[in-house]
Amino acid sequence: MRYRTLGAVAATVAAGLVLAGCSTTASGGGDTGERTITVAYQKTSAFHQLDDLLQKVKPEFEAANPGVTVDLQPIESEDEYFTKLALMNGSADTAPDVIYEDTFQLRSDAAAGYLLPIDDYLGKWKDWDQFYDAAKEAGLGDDGKTYGVSMGTDTRAIYYNKDIFAAAGLPTDWQPESWDDIMSAAEAIKAYDPSLIPLNIYGSKSAGEQTSMQGLEMLVYGTDSTLYNTDDQKWITKSSGLTDSLGFYEDLYAKGLATPLDLALDNTIGSRVSTELLPEGKAAMAIDGSWLPGGWIEGENAWAGWENTIGLAKMPTQNGGGDGFTSMSGGWTLAVGAQTTSPKTSFDFIAMALNQENSLKYDTENSQIAVRADVATSDDYLSYNPTFAFFSDLVQYTHFRPATPDYSQISSALQQATESVITGDATAKEATAAYDAELTKIVGAGNTEAGD
Repeated sequence: MRYRTLGAVAATVAAGLVLAGCSTTASGGGDTGERTITVAYQKTSAFHQLDDLLQKVKPEFEAANPGVTVDLQPIESEDEYFTKLALMNGSADTAPDVIYEDTFQLRSDAAAGYLLPIDDYLGKWKDWDQFYDAAKEAGLGDDGKTYGVSMGTDTRAIYYNKDIFAAAGLPTDWQPESWDDIMSAAEAIKAYDPSLIPLNIYGSKSAGEQTSMQGLEMLVYGTDSTLYNTDDQKWITKSSGLTDSLGFYEDLYAKGLATPLDLALDNTIGSRVSTELLPEGKAAMAIDGSWLPGGWIEGENAWAGWENTIGLAKMPTQNGGGDGFTSMSGGWTLAVGAQTTSPKTSFDFIAMALNQENSLKYDTENSQIAVRADVATSDDYLSYNPTFAFFSDLVQYTHFRPATPDYSQISSALQQATESVITGDATAKEATAAYDAELTKIVGAGNTEAGD
């Protein structure tokens, strides 16, 4: 079933997008002869929408390009995707022609020589003007060249079970105004039913970027601190905001209000939140991304009546200061591998995968905030998902990960710090100090500055 959302979503998207990617063009140059292009991408039980899209595009592209075979190579792992992709890129024999690339990884992969700049193709593609100007920045490398084509962007908030809230004596139109309000709601849920998980917030190394971005950074960017001073281009050490954020985890686990460790440390935690913990009513709250409803509307994990059970709340800042709310945004791109022997064919495949028709399919089914104007303003997009208006409105509060080549290493250090707190191996202060030491090793003391 499809739903109509507020028409204001299109205006919000057009005005507010800051990070979401680029699209590719189909023109210029030409590869010749029979050839095969390989497409490497992620597929999990909870994330099948990209596979659905590519399975649709493959026969269409092959029919339009006689002599071309598209070899789809899904990597069916959530926690090992980047590792396996790096191994594939390590040899010309296995390097993909088209790569599903996270925006946070794009600059480092471009700098490492894994990706091909595509500006010449983009300049000739008639669809390029449909992409919002701000959205095009996501595919840029440090050299100013474009390496990726965005499939959409996203925001993050708090999902909560209205039935559990009502039973626990909490309002079903809940909107916390501080971290204390979240903690109080979690305590009320535990008092109502100790068998429930009051709040899932990612905190393990096995959860990877979910811990960095959907967990820790959702907290950090709601404080008076930041991870990276963009004006000075220096990373922050001795951050009280980071310590407070890790302290939130510390308190949550000390009070037994978080996901049990055996589950939190499981490398399938990300998919289990959307396919099990929320649909089966095992978790009362979860801080997660805007794409979750895409798997509930249709597909093997469809959840009848989810829109009546799930409520959405904006993530508050620490004490309600600043804008009052916060979010994080990112997104994924399709990129051309630097070792391809068929660059134009690879680019043309991306152009077809991200044309208006296919972008609409992907953005609706995967609950993406659309980055093409002809998608974001279309009735088919606006009427598909009742959460599009809510999540698109969060763009005004959102933040983006530092777009530096060393971010992926720093993200791993953030994950280590967070896991050390939830396992009880370190206090919030100790974990902050350990992170500072690792950060300094990664970027050098000259690229850091003390925070507040």
